Amino acid sequence: MHDDARVAAGDIARLAGVGRAAVSNWRRRFQDFPEPVGGTSSNPLFSLTEVEAWLREQGKLEELPEDERVWQQIRNSADDLHLASLVSSVVAFLVRSDGNDPLKRRDPAGVDVPVALLKAVTGLAVERGLRDTVEFLFRRYIETHSRRVQIVSPDVAALMVRLLGPCGTVLDPLCGFGTLLLAARPHAHRLLGQERDAAMARFAEARLAAQQADVDIRAGDALVADAFPDAEVDGALCIPPFNERGWGYEELTNDPRWQYGLPPRGESELAWAQHCLARVRPGGQVVLLMPPAAANRRSGRRIRSQLLRTGTLQAVIGLPAGSAPQSSLPPHLWLLRRPEGKGAVPSHVLMGDGPVEAFGDGVESVGRAVPILELLDDEVDLTPSRYLPKAAAVRMGDIDKARDDLEERASALARLLPAVSRETRDLTMTTLGELARAGTVQLEQTPMRMETESGEVPLLIAKDLVLGRGPTGRGQVGRETVTANPGDIVIPAITHAVMARVMTEEVVLGPHLFVIRVDQETLDPHFVAGFLRVSAERASTTLSGTYRVDARRAQLPRLPIAEQRRYGEVFRQLEAFETAVRQTSELGVVLATQVLQGLIDGELKPAD
Repeated sequence: MHDDARVAAGDIARLAGVGRAAVSNWRRRFQDFPEPVGGTSSNPLFSLTEVEAWLREQGKLEELPEDERVWQQIRNSADDLHLASLVSSVVAFLVRSDGNDPLKRRDPAGVDVPVALLKAVTGLAVERGLRDTVEFLFRRYIETHSRRVQIVSPDVAALMVRLLGPCGTVLDPLCGFGTLLLAARPHAHRLLGQERDAAMARFAEARLAAQQADVDIRAGDALVADAFPDAEVDGALCIPPFNERGWGYEELTNDPRWQYGLPPRGESELAWAQHCLARVRPGGQVVLLMPPAAANRRSGRRIRSQLLRTGTLQAVIGLPAGSAPQSSLPPHLWLLRRPEGKGAVPSHVLMGDGPVEAFGDGVESVGRAVPILELLDDEVDLTPSRYLPKAAAVRMGDIDKARDDLEERASALARLLPAVSRETRDLTMTTLGELARAGTVQLEQTPMRMETESGEVPLLIAKDLVLGRGPTGRGQVGRETVTANPGDIVIPAITHAVMARVMTEEVVLGPHLFVIRVDQETLDPHFVAGFLRVSAERASTTLSGTYRVDARRAQLPRLPIAEQRRYGEVFRQLEAFETAVRQTSELGVVLATQVLQGLIDGELKPAD
């Protein structure tokens, strides 16, 4: 089976310990570099055996690590949409059998795993150890699906566990890959978790079991099908899905968990908060990572008011932008405590705001206690920065680090801009419609109406394209589902900004999208995508600044495939340059705001 394994350029770079650019350079410089055996022109795949032999002949590889060889076997045994099921089944087999039955073919979830693959993984576990093998396979899966997978950072997870404190039993009702429970393991005796995605649930259980944790992970939606309805745990950790509307509002209207009020349809985070409170014992602690809007949305003020009046809400901590895995906005940590009987109700709530490391000595070190009566106004706004001195956010260490980062990014910008030369030329143009009639292009539009807020399958939506991120929608696979493959071009059908992305992995598409498949023997996908960004906008109709894209009218020039690839490479470089410019600009705005704030509040002064 080793001989059939295929590797991409990124895999080759990892094997040789170099960057992807070096692999591209080898392909151009060395005529004996292995030819692609599959994939697409933008994401070619090579024979692992041929690559290994070539690297060894060039003195760039002494011995292919066994773990990399095993991973390539796994990677080539499933497509992108089924890779999670396969890898999670493999790691589940390892921890459940402890490697004693390599001929067992079927995981309890019903995923068929080849015998040869189980033997190879079992051998790796014997050599490296169970824990290291499971974590290695998990890291490789995450790297393969870096755009699709969202995981909270270890620093934020550690802070949430530190705020929760030591607990006998900890629950995470939406545990994902088990990141929060892994962080809690040294401080808890038993770990419970539930996860809507069955593959993620198997991953989480395997990762924790490999570390010999006392763990029970169940698959299913904890809001509509709670796996632990009678639990009374000591603490709960949770990162609710932000702004999810399809959380079961209609069927859960009279649920007994809503002790603080029925969560509004658009406030799923408040449903998860109350679910956690209902599953901890009296006096039990809950720590949640919440979107900033949950602190001041009008629809949720009644529940926020009840959390304050009952003494349930203990603290709110503002974290820097990017601390939440599913949003670039600065999230909040909410610390809740289930009331015990008729004891005294606290009179203050702690408010803190700052970087994660600032809370090592507790919330009090970088915040202040705010009287509950001060919070109980018409808005019931729980945004920490509203109640803290402005200067609390200004720290010279942050400014110096941001200045160094800005200088490094700015100095790299010019190098990222691709080299071009001035030339006036007449280009013979054609349209995507004409190319479609000729059979070199296939155009397909996704359904106009489609549920994107609930389900088990990640969906790429129009906003994801514009923001350059991975899938954030959730849905179900049906007869009308459209899937984009590596090398396909996806553009939004209705948008404020026309964007075209060449896909690097298989992904299920949400509504209002065009997928464009090209014959890569005659058309380079990146060349097509680059021209579409401008020509699709020109061929579109507008209404109040919104473009309704007519993909068939979009134009591109007729050029030989070799010249198309030259254009395509420049378009790729331009995309990387645009991303760097945007990130540098955002960092500059933050830095300017910090310095201005510090000068006005007396925390900074002009340098001598």
